[in-house]
Amino acid sequence: MKRNIVIAVVTAAALVGGGTATALAVAGDDDDTTSVTRTDDDRDDRGEDRSDDRDDRAEDRSDDRDGDDDDGAVRAAAGGVTAAEAITAALKHTPGTAVSAELDDGSWEVDVLAEGDTWHTVRIAPDSGKVLGAQKDDEDDAAEVRAALKGASVTAEDAAKAAAAKGTVVSVDLDDDGDDRGWEAETRASGGDERDWSVGLTTASVTADRDDD
Repeated sequence: MKRNIVIAVVTAAALVGGGTATALAVAGDDDDTTSVTRTDDDRDDRGEDRSDDRDDRAEDRSDDRDGDDDDGAVRAAAGGVTAAEAITAALKHTPGTAVSAELDDGSWEVDVLAEGDTWHTVRIAPDSGKVLGAQKDDEDDAAEVRAALKGASVTAEDAAKAAAAKGTVVSVDLDDDGDDRGWEAETRASGGDERDWSVGLTTASVTADRDDD
C-alpha cells in the first residue's frame, strides 16, 4: 500500500503561557499513526538551558585560570629566589633604592630609584637569581618616594624578610600616601590564600593590613 504523509500546522491560541503548537502527524499503514507535538516554549527552554550551560563553563574556566595564576606565583617563589634575594640581585645590577618587588609573569620585577631620580625596572629569574633584563622607566614621583623614606631604617629587602615569617612573599611595595606610610607586603599560601601585611619603616614590625580584614 502507498504510504501517505500528512503534515498539519495548528496554531493554538489558548495554550497556557502563550505560544504556537506544531502538530506533526505521520501516517503509514491505515491504522499506524504517530503524532508529535512541540511548542515554542519547549524550544525556548532548551535554548535557555544551553545558554546557561555555556555561562557556567565560562565561569569555571575563569576560576581555573585565576587559581592557576595564584599557584604559578607560589611555585615560582618556591623556585629558590625569595623577594629579598631578588631585591639584592637587582640592586647589585642597578644601584639605588628598591621601592617595590613583585613576582609577575614568571619573574621578579624590582623597581629601583637610582641616582638622578631615574627609575629602573630590573627583572630577576625566580629560579636562579640571574638578571633577565632591565629598562629605564619614566616616572615623576621620585620626590614623594624620597620624602616617604626620609629617616627610614627598614629597606624593601628588610620588609620582605620580615613578611616572610607570615608566608611566601610575592610582592612588597612602598606606601607613600597619607600618614600611615610604610611597606606593604603580600603573601600567598600553597592553597592560594592571600594576605596583605604592613611593615613599619623604622621597626620592621609586621601587622595585618587593616584593609585586608
